[in-house]
Amino acid sequence: MKKHQFILACTAVFLLLFYNESVGINISIFGVVLTLLISYFYQEKMVDRSHLVLVMTSILSCFAFAWYGDAASFFALALSIIFLQFKTQNGELKMIQVFPLIFLNGFASVGRIFMFHQWLPERKIHNDFAKKLVAFVLIPIVFLGLFFIVYSFGSDHFSSLFTDYELDIDLPQLIGISILGFYISFSFWNYWVPDACYEYNPKLNNDFSNISEVKNQSTFSFLDLDFERKSGVITLFLLNIMLLVFIGTYNYEQFFEVVTAQASKLSSDTHERVNSVIFSILMAVGVIMFYFKGGFNFDKKATLLKTLAKIWIFLNGILIVSTIIKNSEYVSFFGLTYKRLGVYAFLILAIIGLVYTFLKITKQKTNVYLVNQMVWCFYGTVLLCSYVNWGNIITNYNISVNKGVSPIFLSGLNFNDEARREYFQKNNLDGKYAESVREEMILNYQEASFLSKALYYDFLDKKK
Repeated sequence: MKKHQFILACTAVFLLLFYNESVGINISIFGVVLTLLISYFYQEKMVDRSHLVLVMTSILSCFAFAWYGDAASFFALALSIIFLQFKTQNGELKMIQVFPLIFLNGFASVGRIFMFHQWLPERKIHNDFAKKLVAFVLIPIVFLGLFFIVYSFGSDHFSSLFTDYELDIDLPQLIGISILGFYISFSFWNYWVPDACYEYNPKLNNDFSNISEVKNQSTFSFLDLDFERKSGVITLFLLNIMLLVFIGTYNYEQFFEVVTAQASKLSSDTHERVNSVIFSILMAVGVIMFYFKGGFNFDKKATLLKTLAKIWIFLNGILIVSTIIKNSEYVSFFGLTYKRLGVYAFLILAIIGLVYTFLKITKQKTNVYLVNQMVWCFYGTVLLCSYVNWGNIITNYNISVNKGVSPIFLSGLNFNDEARREYFQKNNLDGKYAESVREEMILNYQEASFLSKALYYDFLDKKK
């Protein structure tokens, strides 16, 4: 199949799935169709193990959205299929480029649709074909139309054969769905990759390609390498001292200082400290990237600088572990929430980032190496968020420890309905407005047509 055939076929599938339907299983089916089309028609390009992984994650993400129908599973589905398409069609480009290309093509596709020569095949119309079109199609249609008008004035029964019926079609919706489906299909199968992406791609490699040039490059024109190296040593030495002091005061405030405060005040203080740690880690990685963006990776005189950088990475790791312990203590006192789980997720990503930062220094990698690796880590995090029923985990944990079991709070969580209903019935609780909104949403999904469903709700009993 050629690009225009893919575009038209996917537009037709989109129209069949979404006409007179709301968002639901139809998105999953459309995602599976796209995945299968890529896998079948471009199987000769799937030479890497990552292609197989992306096919599997795409299918799993489609199933996850069919089950949950939430934002996390949608982003997992969209990223998986887009990554698969990009990896298959432009495997030589770094995956990080997919994000600006999504943004760029969101606007560019509107104009490129009308550049027919770029996606429609050129066909030469011969004279014989034109003659047949005029003689066998156009002329009969013109005469048929004229005589139909004449005969319809002479006989009401003849006219009623063609006019006394009405098509049950929502024309505005039909046109809107067709336009949207065509736009999505066009952007997916005929996306534009500017030449600048190919020109800039070598700069996104994980390894340095011009080591001899990089060795002699300095950051500032008014400082030679010796002064810059000593500046880095002094900076990292002082930062290590400051970080040691901060770790000491931070842990004292977290674990030893006796504070009698309300839960809301304790919550805000904990979040402020966590935010400061997160910001500190981001700055730490930024400083390492600043000093080891080029020549110091290969400088034999930069041994002390590298040692101080590794010490700083280790100390930041200790800071993260302290924050994880404190967050766990906070959870044990007040129960789980989405935000507290998010803190765990970010801190784990921060540890992974520090590990890759350490590997960058030891293996003499480029700064882009960090970004390339963290893109995949971010993608893995999105997948994990979409596959796991976190709302149910929070509910069961909080009920088991009898923390964070406010009826309104539990009613605001997603996909915990069996546990929530059982707990409310057992303890005669009422989630009030939040529970009413949740139950109404469940009923709407259960009564929706198949293509508009999220399968999770079909396996719930209807509330009596």
